[in-house]
Amino acid sequence: MLLLGGALVLGGCQAPTFGAFRGSTAQGKDEFKLWVGMVITGLVVAVIVWGLIFWTIVRYRRRHSDQIPRQFHSNPILEVIYTMIPVLIVGVIFYFTVVTENEIDAVSTHPTEIVHVLAYRWGWQFTYDSGNGKSQGVTIRTAAEPTLLAQPATSDHYPQLVLPSNSTVRIVLDSADVVHGFYVPAFNFSRYAQPGVTNVFDFTTTSNGVFNGQCTQYCGLYHSEMLFSVRVESPSSFSNWMSAQQASQAQAGATS
Repeated sequence: MLLLGGALVLGGCQAPTFGAFRGSTAQGKDEFKLWVGMVITGLVVAVIVWGLIFWTIVRYRRRHSDQIPRQFHSNPILEVIYTMIPVLIVGVIFYFTVVTENEIDAVSTHPTEIVHVLAYRWGWQFTYDSGNGKSQGVTIRTAAEPTLLAQPATSDHYPQLVLPSNSTVRIVLDSADVVHGFYVPAFNFSRYAQPGVTNVFDFTTTSNGVFNGQCTQYCGLYHSEMLFSVRVESPSSFSNWMSAQQASQAQAGATS
């Protein structure tokens, strides 16, 4: 254990992620903290349990004689301890889970942007409103007919959700047909898009970059093609992008 711990410490300056993303939103970071806490708790319990098992094997191994170790029927104090400790652990995990879920599901009264996300077989549509709910005249959607393209989510074949950094963005999620799953791994976030049910949640962006997204619920033949990406950029770059999209889409509407 000492060698393993030393290897982890000397292997790098960053703490291990235990297979999860660190989170590129404030909500994703909260979920990551909960995940790390639960994994560390599990590892501590595992070390104690395995330590007791090996100690028992060594301490009470069979000696050269055939003498049976001292037998006893019960130990009330020990039984109370090993009953209460798991109850306390579960209670603490439950408490922090509820607190984290409330933080993740909390929505701001003054979001910077509102994006209506519509999932359909087999694509995505992103329609932008300002923070006060006024339409900005910009809609991004899957343009091509579904085919088995086997392209990465960042390909031009799939739509891109563009968000300003260090901002709170309201997502209003709906489905046009069947159940879909709106999943952005780097955000540590997944939510159903259900027909007849509108799910509302916030993303508070903290890191610039381009992140993959996908549908997580099997929805038919081209489910694997329900990909998208999320690009988080500075507010000034986002404003320039929004202005360019408004001009382009207004011109396309006028010519059609």
